[in-house]
Amino acid sequence: MTARPWTLLHGPLFTRSNPLERKHAAQRISAYIYGNILILAALIPLHVTDDFVGILILLGTAGSTFVAHVFAEAVARRVNDGTPAPSKASVLGHLRDSVPILTSASVPCVILAMGWLDWIEPRTAQLAAEIVILARIGGTVFVIDRLNNERPGRATLLGASAVTVVATAIVVIKVIVTH
Repeated sequence: MTARPWTLLHGPLFTRSNPLERKHAAQRISAYIYGNILILAALIPLHVTDDFVGILILLGTAGSTFVAHVFAEAVARRVNDGTPAPSKASVLGHLRDSVPILTSASVPCVILAMGWLDWIEPRTAQLAAEIVILARIGGTVFVIDRLNNERPGRATLLGASAVTVVATAIVVIKVIVTH
């Protein structure tokens, strides 16, 4: 690495001998965005007086979405693979690619727990959790640029803003239609 100050930020995304295949990176980004959108949709209508229930709702949303996603992808993979019994490596790889759905609830649950423990106001905790999810969704544009060996710039910020706005619109529609 050179002595330039930005080198650390633009170094290898993964420090492993075999870099992550683009196919797996794309599936993980898809699962990450999908999970974050559903967690945000579960967060918005929560009642701040029931923080511990909110944590359970987020964990249940992440868990059930993970199981549903893995099941749907397993059924759909039969079309691509054409074999009735997938290999163990294929199943484990798909499970790994779906883990970002589970992680989407981790930070919001910690923030809601801080509200439940009265470390911060419950309404502030809920708002902070919602902002974190929006930042995570918008941040995927930076990851995509990195995977494409592009430096972040104005287009990255505009793209992150656009992705965040679209995700917010999806969540608003989901909340209006389902609640």
